[in-house]
Amino acid sequence: MKRIITVLAFLIVSLSGLYAQTEKEINKEEQKAMQALIDSLQHSEALTAVNDTAFTLQADHVVFKYGYRAMVETRTNFVSVKNGRAVIQVAFNIPVAGPNGMGGVTVEGMVSGYNVRKTRDGNTYVKFNVMGAAVSAQVFVTLYSGSSEAAVRIEPNFNSNVITLEGSLLPVKDSFVIEGRSL
Repeated sequence: MKRIITVLAFLIVSLSGLYAQTEKEINKEEQKAMQALIDSLQHSEALTAVNDTAFTLQADHVVFKYGYRAMVETRTNFVSVKNGRAVIQVAFNIPVAGPNGMGGVTVEGMVSGYNVRKTRDGNTYVKFNVMGAAVSAQVFVTLYSGSSEAAVRIEPNFNSNVITLEGSLLPVKDSFVIEGRSL
């Protein structure tokens, strides 16, 4: 009798473990499907924002001219385009205030030559010029297919200090950035 109870207890424990493992696999599949749906919706919103010329790339990484890569705060490092005006801001967590009051530089200017192109692989490329009192640059945006992840490459016209900002591309209405004092 003791053996039968022990065997039944072992079977119950084994079956419950198998059930939990199957349920866990289903949950992983559901989570992957849900994440794919969320990514698709975010990409659609980002693509609409790019086509409407009303977007903000909130950067979480900055890549400098020679490939040095640094993590940065998303609220203070961004490129924003709205109503024909572009704002480019980088601000680093350093003790010096910097020209914008936040440890970096903020420049703004008018957008011209705005061109959107989508490739076969699903990536969207945007090219435009920014001209202002303290900026004259070509800006290249790459929105990667299937997500809101993007990269913005800023190439100044009068020097070779190229900088790339990497992060999430959002509609202007959904972004939260802190704009510093412009040059």
